[in-house]
Amino acid sequence: MQKTTDKPENNELILRDHLALERTKLANERTLFSYIRTSLYLLTAGIGILQIDSISRLDRLAWICIVSGVILFFGGFVRFWRMKKYLNHIPT
Repeated sequence: MQKTTDKPENNELILRDHLALERTKLANERTLFSYIRTSLYLLTAGIGILQIDSISRLDRLAWICIVSGVILFFGGFVRFWRMKKYLNHIPT
């Protein structure tokens, strides 16, 4: 008699494991959207600071925000693709 916690013999995922994998894939997408949202906030803040002439002493901070936003944007996609590649190699 097989217990509900044991894996099937033919190396297929049981329903609980399949649903957990789907939740992980959705969490990966949510994380990508968080990276995108945060990078857009940083870009918006940096561009906004650059547009205001009265606070030109903060130009260095503006460029730090812009560069950080761009790095975060591409870093989020790299992380997403790596995790997606890893999750696609899990046998279903």
